[in-house]
Amino acid sequence: MTVRGRSKQILGVIGGLGPLATAGFYEQVVRMTDASSDQDHLQVMIHSHPEIPDRSRYILDPDHAVSPVPALIEAGRMLAALGADRIAIPCITAHYFYDQLSTALPIPVIHLVGETVRYLRNQSFEKIGLLATDGTVSSRLFQSAADEAGLAIVLPDAVHQQDLMNIIYDQVKAERPVDRQKLTEISGALRQKGAQTIVLGCTELSVVQMRWTLGPGFHDAMGILARAAVIASGAALRDDHESLIVS
Repeated sequence: MTVRGRSKQILGVIGGLGPLATAGFYEQVVRMTDASSDQDHLQVMIHSHPEIPDRSRYILDPDHAVSPVPALIEAGRMLAALGADRIAIPCITAHYFYDQLSTALPIPVIHLVGETVRYLRNQSFEKIGLLATDGTVSSRLFQSAADEAGLAIVLPDAVHQQDLMNIIYDQVKAERPVDRQKLTEISGALRQKGAQTIVLGCTELSVVQMRWTLGPGFHDAMGILARAAVIASGAALRDDHESLIVS
């Protein structure tokens, strides 16, 4: 358990990417904090800004899409001006722009992908299945970080990747029933390729995990971000969230 007694800092959250993921992230932060009273919890400022342009669309076709960077920077600066000490962004694809945001903002941004890969390496995994958006996959966010850490990433084939995008955009983001059987099929194919664990590398999939148990052997990247945010902001971490594998 993280030691009590440190001065807690204010956590800023650039949210709305999408809104359900932001709500789920805040719930995870609260549930992971070892608190015996309201006063033991973190002070959290959430700027839910769903109008920020789609990250995947821009990464895949920058010549015909609006960059989300100016809006992300504006949101981050607003949180800093209000007193936030650090920022978390519960949107994995947004971390494609991490270097630009870090340069433009006066306070640190927790790197979700870096925290996830570091956590998995420390858990002694070697081959990781990844469920993520086309934008995240195309950007090689996880693949590059995994390469540096000596980990291998296993991806869905083209058909399963399209199925996954339908689940993320047409079902979760649209607040429609989720085809959990199809999600299980996609995950099973990754395990057949040798994946020792599967990363929910899209925060919309984190929402699915929070609503329904997907089964054993998953790691929720948004949960790892929440864990890192609790620790970095000086709150106490509950003992039962030291390990985040879904079993």
